[in-house]
Amino acid sequence: MCLREIRLETNPACFLCLLRAREFAARGGLDSAEFAWGDAFTPGGKHMANTWQGDFPRENLKHDGYERTSPVRAFPPNGYGLYDMIGNVWEWTTDWYSPRHKAEVAKPCCIPENPRGGREDASYDPAQPNIKIPRKVLKGGSHLCAPNYCRRYRPAARHAEAIDTSTSHVGFRCVVRVKGQV
Repeated sequence: MCLREIRLETNPACFLCLLRAREFAARGGLDSAEFAWGDAFTPGGKHMANTWQGDFPRENLKHDGYERTSPVRAFPPNGYGLYDMIGNVWEWTTDWYSPRHKAEVAKPCCIPENPRGGREDASYDPAQPNIKIPRKVLKGGSHLCAPNYCRRYRPAARHAEAIDTSTSHVGFRCVVRVKGQV
């Protein structure tokens, strides 16, 4: 399904995450940690998310128990009680992709105070100048992210995805605002 087909504006109670909100939620209160669960990728040898183990793309050792996607809640929740914020499938955000954030960031691990502001026309892939398909930011990594390949299963990581593209490892998370809360 094309991201433009998700008509969330007709249901204002449910919307896609902003990039900044998605990272905040994924961190679960661990603001300076490399991963959503701390600084060790597999603390005590325990897998905390569905990611690729082995030499990507040739060998998936499946130490986490999954060859492809895993069921919801297969891994422990983060500090905010949220499940599957890292690994398994990438998640769309509402933000248009830009190659880098403005230089206002205080530390290299985190996104700026307000990274929004990218324009749709600036999100086009510069490697394909004749193709004008806008790209959105994906967050969270997927079961195809591996230490030898992309390491995008970290809360600070992000990836560009054309809005007309579908794959088996991209999904989305709806945010529902509770009445009376921001």
